[in-house]
Amino acid sequence: MSAFSLRDITKSFSGNAILKGVSLEAEAGEFIALVGPSGCGKSTLLRIVAGLDHADTGAIQINGTEVSHLAAADRNIAMVFQSYALYPHLTAGQNIAVPLAMRNLTAAQRLPVIGGFLPGQRRICADIQARVQTMAASLKIDHLLDRKPGQMSGGQRQRVALARAMVRNPSVFLMDEPLSNLDANLRVHARGEIVDLHRRAGVPTLYVTHDQSEALSMADRVAVMIGGSLLQLASPQVIYDDPSHIEVARFIGQPRINLLAGQCDAQGVVQFGGLRLMSSQPVAAGAAVTLGIRPEFVHLRADGQGALPAKVERLEFLGSEVIVFARLSAIGDPVLAKVAPAAARGLADGQPISLDFDPARVMLFAADGRRLAAEPVSTAREMVHG
Repeated sequence: MSAFSLRDITKSFSGNAILKGVSLEAEAGEFIALVGPSGCGKSTLLRIVAGLDHADTGAIQINGTEVSHLAAADRNIAMVFQSYALYPHLTAGQNIAVPLAMRNLTAAQRLPVIGGFLPGQRRICADIQARVQTMAASLKIDHLLDRKPGQMSGGQRQRVALARAMVRNPSVFLMDEPLSNLDANLRVHARGEIVDLHRRAGVPTLYVTHDQSEALSMADRVAVMIGGSLLQLASPQVIYDDPSHIEVARFIGQPRINLLAGQCDAQGVVQFGGLRLMSSQPVAAGAAVTLGIRPEFVHLRADGQGALPAKVERLEFLGSEVIVFARLSAIGDPVLAKVAPAAARGLADGQPISLDFDPARVMLFAADGRRLAAEPVSTAREMVHG
């Protein structure tokens, strides 16, 4: 039994379908990144899981218990918001203590003056303070406990928000773009901190982001949402190397994947320049298909014998690699190649070049976007020129 599961979650606003039957499962201690473009429904899904919104249909289970009908406070779910949602008038220590106080103290015990005279209040408060101190020390923010949010940096506020979420020992962590307010350098550092904290907590985490680099570098599995549908849920490597849908291939990868129009002949063979691919799934003769090739598998041919003549439009030098923006001479389509600096040395805008695709790395997609199984038409599995 999975530690956390969603079954056929749907949600509409004013007749517009925002979530279209989303289902996923997470095991204990698993980190799942939910990634997709703005407006795809990922934050709506997170709010539904947290109990801040309600699904039209579907079920949510945590450790085998149905929680869809429970209020947010009764689900034992901790959420870290994009804005961190810290109380500005409370210190860091007081912010971290809030969920413990709400859970362990009665309304009367929480009163500022009277509460201290009620039985058990001081003992409970001492225990809360001890847990806050321990959690703050583990995140190296114990020196910030007396500061208010306005006196802290963005990274410090983020750690306070994480501490507040972790201190209650939740059954599930939800994180809604918690790094989006940090600068680039701090964001990279914070990724490692969050992954480390997640591993120590050992509970399933659903992490929403629009930043694919965060998703691929942090998650055990990545869930790609497009237009309210969950198109693929797999490991980061499978999502990148073996996308099941053209929209997954289009969204994941920097620089973007090359997508080029093709057509099947009567034998189900697609020919593109000197490259010939055969679909192992039935495709109608003359059917339109799309070829996908990642830029790192587009090769420049210095000898001019590549299958695809092209012309350089511009170059982007990125230190360890160069992105070559080219345009195919025969059909005018743009193509990106990611090469080592040595391979791009001497290239200039407007220069004629020739390109080859690694045939084993070319993907084939049907007109409806689904991935087609395909292989090069060559007994040696090599590029065929002709």
